[in-house]
Amino acid sequence: MKRLVFLALVAGWSALSAAAAARVYESGPAPVPLLELFTSEGCSSCPPAERWLSQRRDDDGLWREFVPVAWHVSYWDRLGWPDKFADKSYTERQYAYASEWKARSVYTPGFVRGGEEWRVRDGQMLAAGEMVGGALSATVDGDTIEVSYSPPAGVISTDQLTVHVALLGSGIQSKVRAGENRGKQLSHDFLVLRWRQADWGKGRAKLKLPTSELSDLAPRRAVAVWISAANSPSPLQATGGWLGE
Repeated sequence: MKRLVFLALVAGWSALSAAAAARVYESGPAPVPLLELFTSEGCSSCPPAERWLSQRRDDDGLWREFVPVAWHVSYWDRLGWPDKFADKSYTERQYAYASEWKARSVYTPGFVRGGEEWRVRDGQMLAAGEMVGGALSATVDGDTIEVSYSPPAGVISTDQLTVHVALLGSGIQSKVRAGENRGKQLSHDFLVLRWRQADWGKGRAKLKLPTSELSDLAPRRAVAVWISAANSPSPLQATGGWLGE
């Protein structure tokens, strides 16, 4: 079975540099779904969804059975409150899903689990997407994230894959002063602070994540890593975990 190694040198990641010993995050061979929430501080119906995601901090299956990430989209900024955590690339990711599903629109709050829309329909929670799985491992050692992936034999070509690394912030408090959530103190967990992706075709790459200024923003941070087929947002396998613990 072909084994691929992705080497990400993360420049400026001072919080990781402080770690004395390398940390290893592993998925195992069974599929671990990426649990994604598309949300916004400018959306009045988003806080309940974010509270639900925050409650996953205490789940026994956290990181082993699912990897949560919260993307703040930018299309509600026009309502009067520019979300400082929103990024155009996060919005584009949601639209990429919509295109893949042939959906006519996007919305918040919107959950995606295993690359499929995840919500209650007719009283039943829709099933997650069928993921490939395979052994995914991420080693964080100072400024270096080394990722290896061994997909199931004969399931997917290793020549056209994309690796994703996201820095997540938890315990973040934000006072909203305008828009639909005006006057509310919002709490955010598993919030995507930085996201980088690279073509796995070369087998080795270097990424820069200038996150040293984020040490005072997020009391608790984590890393999420996942693999997807090139030109598709849908994850094949995911892993992650808390940093500095």
